[in-house]
Amino acid sequence: MARRQMEGARGVAETVAACRPQVICAYPITPQTHIVEGLGALVKSGALSPCEFVNVESEFAAMSVAIGASAAGARAYTATASQGLLFMAEALYNASGLGLPIVMTVANRAIGAPINIWNDHSDAMSQRDSGWIQLYAETNQEAMDLHIQAFRLAEEFSVPVMVCMDGFVLTHAFEALDVPTPEQVDAFLPPFRPRQVLDPDEPLTIGAMVGPEAFTEVRYLAFHRQQEALARIPEIAEEFRAAFGRDSGGLLHTYRCEDATTIVLAMGSVLGTLKDTVDGLRDDGERVGVVGLTSFRPFPMSAVWNALRRAERVITLERAFSPGVGGIVSANVHMALAGLSQRYHTVIAGLGGRPVTRASLETMIRDAISGRLEPLVFLDLNRELVDREIARVHAHPRSGPAAENILRDIGIVAGGPHG
Repeated sequence: MARRQMEGARGVAETVAACRPQVICAYPITPQTHIVEGLGALVKSGALSPCEFVNVESEFAAMSVAIGASAAGARAYTATASQGLLFMAEALYNASGLGLPIVMTVANRAIGAPINIWNDHSDAMSQRDSGWIQLYAETNQEAMDLHIQAFRLAEEFSVPVMVCMDGFVLTHAFEALDVPTPEQVDAFLPPFRPRQVLDPDEPLTIGAMVGPEAFTEVRYLAFHRQQEALARIPEIAEEFRAAFGRDSGGLLHTYRCEDATTIVLAMGSVLGTLKDTVDGLRDDGERVGVVGLTSFRPFPMSAVWNALRRAERVITLERAFSPGVGGIVSANVHMALAGLSQRYHTVIAGLGGRPVTRASLETMIRDAISGRLEPLVFLDLNRELVDREIARVHAHPRSGPAAENILRDIGIVAGGPHG
C-alpha cells in the first residue's frame, strides 16, 4: 500500500481498478467524470486488463450496459451523479429486481430545477427505495475503502451497491491517501462467481413477467437480501480492518457519544465539520456527540437505536428533504426511536452546495440545548428573500419563476418587470 497525495476521484478510480472490474460503462457528468476518465486511462494503458471500457450515449445506456454485462457474468462498474442518476432510474430498479451485483459510485450533487451542479444528497435520496444498498463516505479514504467492501457485499448477496461520496467536496479534493495494491485487494475480494449467468449453452430467462401470484414473494426476497446484508456489513468492515489496518465502513460510527445528552446524526463529509464543532462545545462543557451514518440502505434500525437511545435530544442533519413532509433521513431515525421520549429536530443544511459552517452548526446545537430550536429548520435560510418572493406571488398573478426572481433580488441577474 502506498500513501500518495492525490485527488479523491483519482483515488477512487485506482481503487476500483484494483477490484478488477471486467466491464466499465462510462458517461460523463460532473462531478464524477474524473473517476471514469481515470479508469479509462488505466484501461487504455493496459494497467487495467482484461477490462472492456464502454463509452455510451447516456446514463440510461450506462446502467443498461452494466445490467447486460453483469447478467453475462462480468464484474461491472459505473458512476454517475444528479440528473444522470435520475435518467437511469428505470434501469436502477431493473438491476436490483434482477439481483445483479453492480457497483456504482454516486458523486452526490443537487438535482434541478433550477439547475445546480454543487453538492447535496438529493440525487441518491430520490432513489433510496430502488433496491440498491447505499453506503455514504465521510472522507476520500473511506470512499476508496467502501468500494472494495461494496464489491464484496454486492457479490456475496447478488445485490447492487451505490457508494455515495460528496461531489466536489470529496471528488475534487487533494489529500494524502493510502492506495491499496491489486494484490491486497485480491486477498480480500474473491474472484466473481455470479449467482446467475446468461449462457447460450444453458438457455434461461432473466427478468420474466411475474404476475400477482408471485410478485409479492419476489419483492419480499429483495427485502430479505438487504436484511441479510445488514448483518454482514459490519462483519465485512471488521474483516477489512484486519486486512488493511484501518476502520472504515460498517453501519455507523459514534464520536464522543458516551455521556452525550445531545447527539447530531448526519452522513457524508459534513461529519468532519460537525466533529470539530462538537470538540469546541465539549471544551465549553456541553455534552454533545455525533453519529455518522454509513449505511442508509439497508437502514440499521437497531444500531441507530443503540447509538441514540440515551440522548435527551436528537438532531438529524441532512442534505436533502422531501417537499411537503420534511426530513428523509430523520423519518427513518424517528422510526428507529419510536416509543422513546426524546426531543427530535430535523435540520436541512447545505442544499445546492451552500457551505455548512462551524459557526452555524454551533448556533444550531446551542439553540437545541436551550429549547429554542424548531422541530424542522432550514439552516441559514434567508427568510427575507423567501418572504419577498411569497409577497411577490400574492401581489402579481404572473410573478414569474421564483429562482430568477430571487437571483435578481440579490443582484446576480438583471431585474425584470416584477423586480
